[in-house]
Amino acid sequence: MEFKDIVMLRYATKKFDGKKIPDAKINELLEMIRFSASSLNLQPWVIYVVTDKALRESMKASSWNQEQITTCSHLLVFCADKDIQPRIDKLAKMIPDSKAYVDMMNGVASRMDEEQKLIWAQKQIYIALGNAINGAKSLGLDSCPMEGFSSEDYAKLMKLPNNLVPTVICPVGYPADKPRPKLRFEKEYVFRYL
Repeated sequence: MEFKDIVMLRYATKKFDGKKIPDAKINELLEMIRFSASSLNLQPWVIYVVTDKALRESMKASSWNQEQITTCSHLLVFCADKDIQPRIDKLAKMIPDSKAYVDMMNGVASRMDEEQKLIWAQKQIYIALGNAINGAKSLGLDSCPMEGFSSEDYAKLMKLPNNLVPTVICPVGYPADKPRPKLRFEKEYVFRYL
């Protein structure tokens, strides 16, 4: 499928049929997400792949009772990681002759307070989310990017450490609904030329 077709055909699936995605296909999707771009290549996220039906059932109430949570095959919970120093240290070990780059990353990190680190990490997550929703469609799957959930409740239900903040969720699976016609603003409203 051409990328243009993927973008035009994907939609926010509101109900899935509950059928399990084969492991090989979900692993292919996870690889597409893993290779997402990120600022400084720090990938400041941890993505939980929730398949446990009981856990997803308990998450539904904290997701405004939206049925995507319980009807999907896999629920991806994108968590921003506020603790970026370990990522800098790990990346430094992966890149030979990286002193200048590491110094630059440390400089960027030192200029951010905790709130700024969280905001920065959350912005990076949306790049990975783009790979998730378009990657899913390219594999014949559907998805639904969602902010309609309680981050605090999810953190408690998943027993997350304080540095990880659930930011966006993305149920993935096979659709049991039909897409509505795409509704977007006209290009003159969206794009401005200078």
